[in-house]
Amino acid sequence: MFAKPFRVKSNTAIKGSDRRKLKADLSAAFPLLSADELSELVPNKEELNVLKSYAHKGDAVTVYVLHKNPVFFEVDKKLFPTVYVLWRYPALLPAFKTWPPVLQKLTGGADLMLPGVVVPSCGLPDVKQGDSCAVTLVNNRAPVAVGTAAVSTEQMHCLGMKGRGVCILHTYMDYLWAFGDKSGPPSLPDAESEAHGENGEECEISDKEEEEVDKCVEEQHSPEETVTDQAQSCLVFTEVMDAMLLQCFLHALKSKVKKSELPLLTSTFLRNHMFSCCPSGKQLDIKKSSYKKLSKFLQTMEQRYNIVRVKELTKGVESIVEVDWKNPELRSFSFPEDTDVESTPLPDGEEGEILYHPPEITTLYSVSARLEPLFLNANKRKGATLHPAEVRSIVTEYVKDNELVDENNKNALCAVKLKEQLLGILESKFFIAIFADCTFIVSTLCFVLSILLMLKVNLVFHRTLGRMQECYQAVFPGQPPIVKKGHIEPIDITVASRGSNKKVTLMKNLEVYGLDPAVVASVLQHRVQASSVLQPVPGAKDKVLVQIQGNQIQQVGKLLLDHYQIPRKYIQGLEKAPKGGKKK
Repeated sequence: MFAKPFRVKSNTAIKGSDRRKLKADLSAAFPLLSADELSELVPNKEELNVLKSYAHKGDAVTVYVLHKNPVFFEVDKKLFPTVYVLWRYPALLPAFKTWPPVLQKLTGGADLMLPGVVVPSCGLPDVKQGDSCAVTLVNNRAPVAVGTAAVSTEQMHCLGMKGRGVCILHTYMDYLWAFGDKSGPPSLPDAESEAHGENGEECEISDKEEEEVDKCVEEQHSPEETVTDQAQSCLVFTEVMDAMLLQCFLHALKSKVKKSELPLLTSTFLRNHMFSCCPSGKQLDIKKSSYKKLSKFLQTMEQRYNIVRVKELTKGVESIVEVDWKNPELRSFSFPEDTDVESTPLPDGEEGEILYHPPEITTLYSVSARLEPLFLNANKRKGATLHPAEVRSIVTEYVKDNELVDENNKNALCAVKLKEQLLGILESKFFIAIFADCTFIVSTLCFVLSILLMLKVNLVFHRTLGRMQECYQAVFPGQPPIVKKGHIEPIDITVASRGSNKKVTLMKNLEVYGLDPAVVASVLQHRVQASSVLQPVPGAKDKVLVQIQGNQIQQVGKLLLDHYQIPRKYIQGLEKAPKGGKKK
C-alpha cells in the first residue's frame, strides 16, 4: 500500500473528543495493550496529528502521527499499527517468520507467499482470514511488515503451504516508514535463536535451508520478473530518485514560485528552487533518475499532469511560462516533515497548507492616572487598554455630556464656557489688583483667548491620545491576544564588518513576530549557501541574534516579505540592500 508515495490531503491536530475515541478504538482492536501503554501511544496533552491521505492506488488512509512518527493507520475503518509501534510492542500482533532476502520483495510491494514462511517448532500462529498480522525475520522478532492474513492457519496447512499467506499493507523501508524518523528495527532475538545461543550452536543456515531460501525468494518473483538482484536494486534506486524529483518539483511550485516571476528559466527554477526543497541529508541528482535530463522531466510534467507549460523563448533556452495553480496534483501535495523550508500559501490566494501566519498587530492606548477622570463614566480605570476608536467615542461622549459643543458649530467647543473658565482663572487677586479699572481690557482679552482656544473635538481626541500610554496587541492564529506596552519593535536588519573586513548580516526581534530564529537561520543558510550563527542579544532576555555571512539583506527581505508575509512597515533596514547594476 505504501510501496509508492502517498498523497496527504490534510494534516491537523487531533481534537479532544477524537483522541478519546481513538484510545477506545485501540483498546478494542488491541486488547493486549494496557492502560499505561495506551496512554503512551495516545497521550492526553502531547501533540498528535491526523493525516488524511490517499495511497497510490486511490485508497483512503488515515494516519496518526505522534512525535513525527506514524504510529497507526486506518484503512476501511480498521486500525493497524506501524512498524514503529511494533518495535516497542512486538507481541501486539500474531507474527509470521520469513527469511531476510524476502524483505526486499515485500518492500517492493509483493505479498508474503506461503513458501517463504518459516514454520517454527511451536507451529504457526492461529489466525483467521482477514486478521491483522505482522511479519518478522529469522533470528529477530522485531516486525518488519504489517498486513492481513490471506487465509486462515488451518487453510495454510490444507494448501500445503503454497499460495498467498499475508497481504502486505506496510513495511519497513516503505514511504510510510520514511514519513517518520527513518530509524531501523531493534535487535530482538526470538526464543529459538536464544535457545541455540545457550547450546553454543551457531545461528547459520544449512545448505538445505539455503536452498529453501533461494526457492522461496524465487516464489516471491512474478513470472515476468527476470532481472538480477543488482538490476532490481538499481531500479528501486531510480524509482526513489524519480519520486524525490517529483516531490521537489511540486514543493518548489507550491512554496517558492510566484506568478509574478513567470516566465522563469528552467535552469533557475532547478538551481534556486528545486535544489533548496530537497529533503535534508539527501541529494537531488537528475542524472540518476529515469529522466536523465531536466527538459525531459518537465516535458513529462507538462504532458502527463498539465501542471506547467514550458516554452523556448530564446533559441536553446527553455522557460516555464505558465503554472496551473489549480491542478489537483499540485493542490493535494503536502510538504514533507524533513525539509527546512516552511510551507506558504499558493499564489493569488489559492488554497495551500500554511504553517506560519504573521500576527495581526493592533495599536492600543492605556489609560493613565492623569486621564482617569475622563474615562470614569465609561468604567475605564487606570491601566485599561483601548482601541483608538474607543478613545474617540469616549471623548465625544464626554464633550456632549458636559455641554461643551457649540450650538452653532457642532465640531467646535463652546467659546462662552471657555470664556467663563478663563474669567475664573483671571479673577484672581493678582489680576484684580492690576486690572481693577480695566474691565474692557479684561473682556477683550478673554474674548481673543476664547477664539484661540476654540479647539475642535478632533484635536482634543489627538491630544488625549498623546497623553495616553501607547501599547500594541499581537494576535497569533489559535492563541490568545498578547498585549505589551510601548511600540512594537521592528525586525532589525543590519550589516556589520568582522575580521579582515568581511561583511555579515545581523537580524534581531524575530521572536516578536513568532518566528523561530533557528528555523530562519537554517532556511537562509540553505538559500544563500553561507554559514549562520545564533547569538544571545546583549541585555535582552529570550532574544537571539541571527548572523549570516555576507551582505544578505536582499535575500532576508525576500524571505520576510514574500515567504513569511511580514508587512514592510515592521521591517527595518531593507534600504541598506546593495544596489544592482555594474560598478563603475
